[in-house]
Amino acid sequence: MFAHITTQRQLQRTHVISRNASSRTIHTHLSIAVAIALSCTAVQVQAADNSQTYNELPVPEAAFEYETVEMPQGVTTQSDKVISKEFIAQQAKLFSECTQVQSSAARLACFDKVAEQGKTPSYTTTKQPVDLAKTFKTTISGNPQVVFVEENSTNTFSDESATANQQSTTNSLDTVADSQQEAQVLESVGVTQADIEKYTPLSLAYDLDQNSERGTWTVRPYRPTYLLPLFYTFDPNLSPSTPSQEIEPFDSNDIRETELKFQLSLKSKVAEDLFDTSADLWFGYTQESHWQVYNEDNSRPFRATDYQPEIFLTQPVTADLPFGGRLRMLGAGAVHHSNGQDDPLSRSWNRAYLMAGAEWGKLSVIPRLWARVNGDSSSDDDNPDIEDYMGYGDIKFLYDLPAEQSISGTLRYNPSTNKGAAQIDYIYPLSENVNGMVQLFQGYGESIVDYNHENTSIGFGIVLNDWKGL
Repeated sequence: MFAHITTQRQLQRTHVISRNASSRTIHTHLSIAVAIALSCTAVQVQAADNSQTYNELPVPEAAFEYETVEMPQGVTTQSDKVISKEFIAQQAKLFSECTQVQSSAARLACFDKVAEQGKTPSYTTTKQPVDLAKTFKTTISGNPQVVFVEENSTNTFSDESATANQQSTTNSLDTVADSQQEAQVLESVGVTQADIEKYTPLSLAYDLDQNSERGTWTVRPYRPTYLLPLFYTFDPNLSPSTPSQEIEPFDSNDIRETELKFQLSLKSKVAEDLFDTSADLWFGYTQESHWQVYNEDNSRPFRATDYQPEIFLTQPVTADLPFGGRLRMLGAGAVHHSNGQDDPLSRSWNRAYLMAGAEWGKLSVIPRLWARVNGDSSSDDDNPDIEDYMGYGDIKFLYDLPAEQSISGTLRYNPSTNKGAAQIDYIYPLSENVNGMVQLFQGYGESIVDYNHENTSIGFGIVLNDWKGL
């Protein structure tokens, strides 16, 4: 679609220019320029296909504005701008250099910077994050107010401080580039750390720097949606029980070690830019199922299915963190987690949580701290001791590797009981549109019916959406 719109407008502009020009030389210039412009478009489309997040970008409504070339004597172009083949060639060279960048966020920022230099307008609404440091200062000074980061703010530096700032920017680019050569490409195009942050997984997932063109009430990825046809459990839970539920006994033929596991996870933005800020309200839904598809003796039943609807609020912020990190988001939400089973296998609990989102180069981290809403002493509580095993929070992380690979996961731990869990997901490209996935789990709560059962499992399969993991 992007290529079609851009090509159509380029042909329209070419038609206008050629109609007003009377020189064959002009037609020659235009033919060369349009051919190079179309090759630029092809490079952009190819980059979009190779990136899991490029479909989040806005669709431009206009092509580049171009410099005026020197025309033959007797030809005037006062009302029309003539495409400069030198400028087009320069843009094509820059686009080509951007394709050498392996990091998705840095590559997209590189393309965006080249398009910006070509005067391509943007139609997405930018966000103004809350400056936590300045907001905190106004609070302790007795004049509390929310301070936003000023858009396009500039500072005046001395030559010495400007040099130091440039060196700092280069070092920051090194953290998102896979080589010094890539960092030099980004620097030559004019890409800054702030440009890259607009296209990081955290920013794109929660619209931290600009509202997505998808708007509200549209379905978007949330957690990874994956299918693991081969999922092996080393120690299946053959006697699930809780302090308030009787034991439901199974044998090794009822629950086999090998099964199929899949997860479906979606979210939708309900409202955006609330409270005169950049805060957004979201609804999310995640379903995870364990299917005994290889158990032909028992009609291939679903062993466990977890349902997690939730609603949460996100607020873009900015603050420096140790070791070069940046705090990018604060949020709060509520989630219901249950398995929809009858007694004695029924399990459920409700939580309210606070969360944050931070980045250290290619590493994105979302810590959550939660509190159970329903009381532990309730007589109809299916799992009164669930916090002993599931803890009081978790940490989700995503690290981008070269060649479109990534490692993500979830960590939980309760220091009072010394119980927790770790899930690690390794994702790698199999083809242009399909990513392979290896999942490793160890600990308690691989599904809610197993919240008090320790287990180790490993799965192999594919990721069905582009999003790779927070």
